[in-house]
Amino acid sequence: RKGACPSQSWRHRVCPSAPHNHGAPKAQLLSICPFQSWRPERSGAGEKRAGGPGATAHVTGKMAVFPWHSRGRNYKAEFASCRLEAVPLEFGDYHPLKPITVTESKTKKVSRKGSTSSTSSSSSSSVVDPLSSVLDGTDPLSMILLLRPCLDSSRKRRDRDENSIVGSDFEPWASKRGEILARYTTTEKLSINLFMGSEKGKATATSAMSEKVRTRLEELDDFEEGSQKELLNLTQQDYVNRIEELNQSLKDAWASDQKVKALKIVIQCSKLLSDTSVIQFYPSKFVLITDILDTFGKLVYERIFSMCVDNRSVLPDHFSPENVNDTAKETCLNWFFKIASIRELIPRFYVEASILKCNKFLSKTGISECLPRLTCMIRGIGDPLVSVYARAYLCRALLTEMMERCKKLGNNALLLNSVMSAFRAEFIATRSMDFIGMIKECDESGFPKHLLFRSLGLNLALADPPEGDRLQILNEAWKVITKLKNPQDYVNCAEVWVEYTCKHFTKREVNTVLADVIKHMTPDRAFEDSYPQLQSIIKKVIAHFHDFSVLFSVEKFLPFLDMFQKESVRVEVCKCIMEVFIKHQQEPTKDPVILNALLHVCKTMHDSVNALTLEDEKRMLAYLINGFIKMVSFGRDFEQQLSFYVEARSMFCNLEPVLVQLIHACVAYCFITIPSLVGIFTRLNLYLHSGQVALANQCLSQADAFFKAAISLIPEVPKTINIDGKMRPSESFLLEFLCNFFSTLLIVPDHPEHGVLFLVRELLNVIQDYTWEDNSDDKIRIYTCVLHLLSAMSQETYLYHIDKVDSNDSLYGGDTKFLAENNKLCETVMAQILEHLKTLAKDEALKRQSSLGLSFFNSILAHGDLRNNRLNQLSVNLWHLAQRHGCADTRTMVKTLEYIKKRSKHPDMGHLTELALRLPLQTRT
Repeated sequence: RKGACPSQSWRHRVCPSAPHNHGAPKAQLLSICPFQSWRPERSGAGEKRAGGPGATAHVTGKMAVFPWHSRGRNYKAEFASCRLEAVPLEFGDYHPLKPITVTESKTKKVSRKGSTSSTSSSSSSSVVDPLSSVLDGTDPLSMILLLRPCLDSSRKRRDRDENSIVGSDFEPWASKRGEILARYTTTEKLSINLFMGSEKGKATATSAMSEKVRTRLEELDDFEEGSQKELLNLTQQDYVNRIEELNQSLKDAWASDQKVKALKIVIQCSKLLSDTSVIQFYPSKFVLITDILDTFGKLVYERIFSMCVDNRSVLPDHFSPENVNDTAKETCLNWFFKIASIRELIPRFYVEASILKCNKFLSKTGISECLPRLTCMIRGIGDPLVSVYARAYLCRALLTEMMERCKKLGNNALLLNSVMSAFRAEFIATRSMDFIGMIKECDESGFPKHLLFRSLGLNLALADPPEGDRLQILNEAWKVITKLKNPQDYVNCAEVWVEYTCKHFTKREVNTVLADVIKHMTPDRAFEDSYPQLQSIIKKVIAHFHDFSVLFSVEKFLPFLDMFQKESVRVEVCKCIMEVFIKHQQEPTKDPVILNALLHVCKTMHDSVNALTLEDEKRMLAYLINGFIKMVSFGRDFEQQLSFYVEARSMFCNLEPVLVQLIHACVAYCFITIPSLVGIFTRLNLYLHSGQVALANQCLSQADAFFKAAISLIPEVPKTINIDGKMRPSESFLLEFLCNFFSTLLIVPDHPEHGVLFLVRELLNVIQDYTWEDNSDDKIRIYTCVLHLLSAMSQETYLYHIDKVDSNDSLYGGDTKFLAENNKLCETVMAQILEHLKTLAKDEALKRQSSLGLSFFNSILAHGDLRNNRLNQLSVNLWHLAQRHGCADTRTMVKTLEYIKKRSKHPDMGHLTELALRLPLQTRT
């Protein structure tokens, strides 16, 4: 076919319009040139040429035949004209992102005796403060500014030192705040008491210090005895908002030097912790109130610390009470005396606990001396819930002391488990051996040791212990776990420690753990009651072993899978394995161990499909199996590859997407398997794709066969198709397929025995015979696309080609007979489009007529040679038709006309200037 010459290809084609065909029988003409069977008859010999009398017949009147002349295209020049224009950049001093420097210039007139006025200009960069020469920088405000960096750095050092006590892995209390607030909520109504005291002591000015102290104590008495306002029926959010307002009021009062008012707010908030009426909300209330207490304690500490500044120096990192001046000590004692005067127990305890750290300014042992006293104070709280939370507040950040007490106590298992559950995993992991030692010494009667090891394992799964302790930790834990007799207790612990083993050890240790699990769970089919835990073990193993050759070499892995006897669970496990394989397998594989194992896994998933399986589940299973098929490659060993595809097709015959994937993978399945598929558009696209692959491999006869099969399948397209469980019209999908098909037909060479453009003619006959919806314009849109195709086929050089395949531009070489037949086919298609436009001359279809008319006008503008008078006149008629009934989009019409005027300035486009003058714009009125 590559060597076919134009005369050879024309010799086998009989067309009634050719002079040498007059002797051919009519039946032969119709069978050889089927598209001729519906070509409209031409008008008589009295037909007028464009430009003469009678040439302005409207497209909706008596149908006239307009000749088609394709516009010659220079694709390379068009591509070049569409590129963005390169603009040279000049790199100077200016840049839009460069900061702008403004120089202030001052001009002053200088008058001299006996001289004319002159001007002098100077640039000023700073203004000299007349007061700066008086002060030497030793005033109090300057001292504060100078010491501010020292205070900040000292604060950072203190924070760092506090972290070093418990380690950087210690989780601060603030990080728990959001979790607690989100967990402990309520829908019940809440109440809050607000103090409505007087303002008489707020700004009292006294000269004597004793009077000042007495006045502030009286203010506290006013608060104790003052009136209170109770707000009832508050929602949880209203309550939180009120607490936040109090917290902000505390900060504002402190900033405005109203220290007594700040203390009042803290006392008021502390009293709220005695209310347990809505018990499920109490943890959240505790968090909100202790936030205010922490703020108060920090403000007091920073206040006293700032008073220790003397002679431009601050306290050292590890200061002692001897480094604190008398003023700071007196202020610190004053705060403790104020708090000691609070009458009620709960606010007195909480406020003193909030400033407990301030004892460092008074005594080295101040904190340790106060702790027993505060602990005894808690005994006076009657409500057990309030008492427990008071102890919790006292113990925060005192982890070291708590751990020491755990070691001394005998029955400390429950407390130890609470510590491992509450603290950050990194903190627990770095002290794993210490915790193991405490777990060994626990009394198992109160709290089982295996639960302690489970809590420890949960932490070690999230954080890594020291490398030197890892093996010893595993041995100590597994000694306890493997002795468990109850299968449920055993699997609950083993599930946790499997992840630790996978993270830090090799397949040998993992194999040992899996073997131990099988040993414990097989007797009496105990695995049937523990599928969730066993499934979790599998997920953890495959999450850490991404190399499937290593995974399947673990001796006990496949026997472990055999414990999943329930089909639904077994399928879920298989899906998890395939998901990990698809995600992490980077290179194609031909490893027989992997192939055999995964074929078994995929077969398990495929065999679970039945009549009740949902479509979403089928799609998921097909996706996983296809992912496996794509990753199998035997390189140049085609026999092995074909053998694998044959086995896969026999194993996965119930999943259509898998068969589609196999068709893409193996050309031999195209003719055999495509007809067996159910989806009509799946078959159409596969035929088209197979034809494209055949063309790419210079298999022209096979390509023709695939394209003919696609054409013959089009009449079977139903009116509606099922898309995601909903019936939808199929015409839009058919239009999309045909447009793709036309793009391929451009480069398909003609067959010397079937005539010119035989595939295009067969396709047009099928489109003509297809039953379209009454109110649909898709058929005309398809004809418009055909017109684009035929215009592209008339070019000397096509827009694209397939390597080593000669398309019709090479075969015919611009032969005049080929171009004449192409133009006649265009005329026939145009006649069908114009006939359809004529049928739309009804009130309910005028908008469609306008839209299609403008679309056809644009097609002629893009692909037609408007130097032809009759084609030029047709475009003018279509322009008028689009605007006739005021249905056209005026903005689109304006832009189209502007485009024509712009193109008319290009070389060889001068004829568009006259066309633009004949295209008026009409308003809707």
